[in-house]
Amino acid sequence: MTMRSWLFPLVLSLTLSACASTTQVQTTTPLDASAGWALAPLANHSETPLAGERAQGTLLTLLHRHGVMPLREVPRSGPVNPLALDNGADRQAALGWAQQQELTYVVTGAIDEWHYKTGLDGEPAVGISLQVRDANTGELLWSASGSRGGWGFTTLSGVSSDLMAELVDALPLAR
Repeated sequence: MTMRSWLFPLVLSLTLSACASTTQVQTTTPLDASAGWALAPLANHSETPLAGERAQGTLLTLLHRHGVMPLREVPRSGPVNPLALDNGADRQAALGWAQQQELTYVVTGAIDEWHYKTGLDGEPAVGISLQVRDANTGELLWSASGSRGGWGFTTLSGVSSDLMAELVDALPLAR
C-alpha cells in the first residue's frame, strides 16, 4: 500500500470530523412523546439578530416529525433583551406557563453560534444546545449540544437544520 492510498482517507476523515461535534446527556427513562410538550423561545447568544426565532421554527417541525404531540409554543414573557447574559428568568416563566397549561415537558435551548464565517467562501457555522425539563420541577431530563460548520456552497439554514435533526434524533422518546 502506497503512502498516497492511505493518506487521502486519513486527511478526509480528519477534515470532516473537525466540521461537527455533538455532546449528549440523556436520561435512562424514555420521555413520553404524547405527554404534553411546550417549546420555549430559544435564547440567542449569537451575534446574529433573531437567530433563536429562526431556529425555533425548524425545531418545531423536527419535534412534530418525531411525534411530539401535543406541542405548544410558549409565548414570550416580554421583549427580547439582546444584552441579557442569563436567561434563567425566561426559563422560569416558560416552566410556569407550561404548568398552567398542564403540560409535562418543556424544551428549552440556546443558539450559541449562527453566522457565515468571513473570508472568500463564507462557510456557515452553527452552535446549538437543547434541553428537556420537567415542567413541574424544572429538573433537567435530557440535554444535547452541538456545533457544525459547512462548506462555502452550503446554507446556514441547511447546516442548522442538519445539526438540529441530529440532536432531536437522539431524544429518547417513548410512543
